[in-house]
Amino acid sequence: MSFYAETTLAGYARAAVHLKSRMVDYSRTRFARQYLEAYLDAAFEETVATTTPKVLAAIDKLAHQPWQLGDPYVLAPEMSAIVAAAADALDLTGDVIPDDIAPSDSGVLFLPEPIYHRGPHGQVTSIGAVTRARMHNIDTGNSDWWIIGWADRNDPLDPSAARLRSQYTQYTRLAADFGPYVLTSSARLPVGRPVEPRPDLGVFDDEDIEWEPAPDGRFCIDESTVRVDTVAAIAYAFWVIQAQPLATVAAPPLDRAARRRANRDKVVHQTRVVMLRRRKTVTDHNDGEAKWHYRVRFFVKLSVRES
Repeated sequence: MSFYAETTLAGYARAAVHLKSRMVDYSRTRFARQYLEAYLDAAFEETVATTTPKVLAAIDKLAHQPWQLGDPYVLAPEMSAIVAAAADALDLTGDVIPDDIAPSDSGVLFLPEPIYHRGPHGQVTSIGAVTRARMHNIDTGNSDWWIIGWADRNDPLDPSAARLRSQYTQYTRLAADFGPYVLTSSARLPVGRPVEPRPDLGVFDDEDIEWEPAPDGRFCIDESTVRVDTVAAIAYAFWVIQAQPLATVAAPPLDRAARRRANRDKVVHQTRVVMLRRRKTVTDHNDGEAKWHYRVRFFVKLSVRES
């Protein structure tokens, strides 16, 4: 079961429970811990984050626990481009993230229509889900949001999913080991402290990069130019937009079978679907069909550099 076959709010809620349960099953496997450790080694080049079992266990909890205990949200397809455009223009440098910016301390945001991002090496990956978890450092007393981007491994348009499927032919067990989503990116946002400038990404020779095209008609954020880590920018943009008059939040009912599965797996299942609010009905005199016009304003902080 996935969002591709669902067109109703109740179907979205049912798919969210199914996918959360499958990811909970995946998170309990040894492969999930091994994959997380390999990701951290590659992302942080074997820094202290991957050297102690205690820290690794804490990160494992931050990465996987939201699938079970986090509040599920589904971003309606018509909202994906709006959130992506806001994320692409976002600049949080020097801003202080308020304590109550997110709907809750833990959650999962599903994107039935994924947002794509291109990494510094030119490869394109989907972001089909975003998890968040609030973490508190006892030593410093500081809090941060740990935000993780997950690619939909069944996305027919995602080049990274195609690469993963090609590996199945050589390593057939991979198809069974992975969950429906694959961890691909992570970021941290401080709570109640100024956001530090993003460090410059490494410079790569264009001749060594094979630039992958993004799927036609889909929004793709370039990781090398965005002012905030892509997955953090998407999460923050969603937090702000879902609380604005532009959006409306629906709580669709869940059928009995899905409720039973959620209760059996102890999965939080009160799904919220975030949609565009219908602001004004306009009749087209040519065909008589009702159409809706939307007005959207984004406040973007621009920086001016002296040349």
